[in-house]
Amino acid sequence: MSKNVSQSRKPKDVYKKLTNDSHNHRPSSHQTNLMSSLETKPDQRQGAEIFNGGSTCKQKANEILSTMNLPKGLLPLDNMTEIGHNKTTGYIWIKINKNVQHRFKAIGRNVSYDSEVTAFVENRRMRSLTGIKSKELLLWVTISEIFVNDQDQTKITFANPTGLSRTFPITAFEEEEK
Repeated sequence: MSKNVSQSRKPKDVYKKLTNDSHNHRPSSHQTNLMSSLETKPDQRQGAEIFNGGSTCKQKANEILSTMNLPKGLLPLDNMTEIGHNKTTGYIWIKINKNVQHRFKAIGRNVSYDSEVTAFVENRRMRSLTGIKSKELLLWVTISEIFVNDQDQTKITFANPTGLSRTFPITAFEEEEK
């Protein structure tokens, strides 16, 4: 009986399928965007508005988030040293003194912000995001995109480069009282 099972499978077909799939692998559009955003950083800084100083940077970050219809609490960074925004391309970068971890109490999640966070911002979306990770169980997961859902604007979704995502109430990311 076991001979029939092994004969019914075609190992060469399985091998062919695996090798064909690996040859057809191309980076997703997100991976391409992520790679290009890292390569074009100096170009993106040309013509950008650049601000320095903690309170000025915090104010500018809140202004950008409000303009793009994103919750102000997405970037709970008080130690910003620089923020830049290229309005033509939507590219932003934020520099902080050191890596920061923040706990969003409303959803029970820890988030890590690197010393530099970059993204392309547009209405209700941050894409090609770098420098932000969320802790899922015991692993730190890179966040590559954040967007407010078009169908339900009370929800915000966080996606990683593999396409997996989590959706939360947008109220969990409103600026917290201190």
